[in-house]
Amino acid sequence: MSGSSTSDQPVRSGEERDGLLLITEDEELLDDLLRLCAAAGALPEVAPRPPLSTAEWESAPLVVVGADCAARLSGTGRRPGVVIAGRDADDVTVLRQAVAIGAERVVALPDGERWLVDRIADAVEGAGASALTVGVIGGRGGAGASTLAAALAVTAARAGERTLLVDGDPLGGGLDVLLGGEQEKGLRWPAFAESRGRVAGGALAESLPQLHSLRVLSWDRGAEVAIGPPAMRAVLAAARRRGGVVVVDLPRRVDGTVAEALAQVDVGLLLVPAELRAVAAARRVADAVRAVLRDVRVVACGQSGPGYGGGPTAEEIARLVGLPLAGELPWDAGLPEDLARGAVPGARGPLARFCAGFWERARGGGAGMAAAGGAGRGGEREFGGAAE
Repeated sequence: MSGSSTSDQPVRSGEERDGLLLITEDEELLDDLLRLCAAAGALPEVAPRPPLSTAEWESAPLVVVGADCAARLSGTGRRPGVVIAGRDADDVTVLRQAVAIGAERVVALPDGERWLVDRIADAVEGAGASALTVGVIGGRGGAGASTLAAALAVTAARAGERTLLVDGDPLGGGLDVLLGGEQEKGLRWPAFAESRGRVAGGALAESLPQLHSLRVLSWDRGAEVAIGPPAMRAVLAAARRRGGVVVVDLPRRVDGTVAEALAQVDVGLLLVPAELRAVAAARRVADAVRAVLRDVRVVACGQSGPGYGGGPTAEEIARLVGLPLAGELPWDAGLPEDLARGAVPGARGPLARFCAGFWERARGGGAGMAAAGGAGRGGEREFGGAAE
C-alpha cells in the first residue's frame, strides 16, 4: 500500500469478486483497467464481449465499458453506473454511444485515471455514512490518552460497531502492545508511509491486525518512520469510508501530520488530570488543537482516591481550559495493575462506564452511531453534556 499514486494492490483474504464488471476486447485497455481496479481495491469480473445476460448487466454496482465495445451495447437496457473508458474523451462516435446506453461519463486514459479509481472504489465500498471519528489527546504527558483511546475502541467494537483504532503517536510505544497484540500478523504504519491519494478502505482494514474484534493500525518496534500529511490523509480517509467508528490516539504536538488527522476528526477529547500543572499544560494543547478542530471537549480525570480533595473539579478544569466538558473519568486505583497484568482497557470499572456512557450519548439516545456519522472534515456533532 505504499509507493503508489493511489494504493498498491490490496491484501485480499480470498478470491472473492466485488461484482464490478469490465467489458472490453482491447487487451491493452483491459490491462490498464485491471491495474486501476487493483489500485481501488477491487477484484472485477471481465466480460470480453457483449451480449450479456440481464443478471450480469443489472447486478453489477459499476460497469466499465471499453470504447471498443460500446456500440454493441446500444440495445441493452439503460441502468445507472455505466462508464465508458477509452483513449479519446472527445471522440464524437464514442460520445454518441455513451448517450445511447445512458453512460454517466466518458473517461479518457491516462488523464482520467484518478477519477476512475475513485469511482471504482466508491462503487465497491458503497456510499454509506462515514465513520464517527473521535480523536483522543493528553492534556499533559502520561495523562492516559492511549488507554482511553483503546478503551473507547474496545467498547465500540464490543457493542457491534465496525471499529478501527489508529495510533497517531509514533512515540507512544504502540497501541498493539497496549492491547496485547504486538505479535499479531498485519501491517503497521511504516507500510503506509508513502501512501497517496486513494487507499481502499476494505483492503486497509483487512491488512491490519485484528485485536478484540477491532482493527488496529499501530507502530512497529523499528526505527521511527516519518508519516507525512498525505499518508495520514489517505489512510484516515480510507478508514472513515468504511463507516462505523474510528478512534485516533494523537500526540500533544500539532504538526502538519497531526493537523491533517485533526481535520478528519469529528470530536476531540482532551484528557486533563485534576491538577493545576496539567490544566496549565492542557490549555496550551487546547489552543493548538482548536486551530484545526472546532469540536474539542475536556475529559476530566481524577488523580487520587475518594478522599482526595486538593485538585480542581471537573467543571473548574473545563472552565480553566476553556472547553466544554465531555465527562469526568473518576480515579481507578486498580487500573494500572490491571493493565500490567494484560487486561483489556475498558473491560471494567470507571473507564468502562465512561466509555459506555460516551458512546450512548454519541448514539443520540440509541439512534445508532452510523446515523451520527457524516459530518465530514471540520464538521460538528452534538454529544450531550457531561457524564454522570
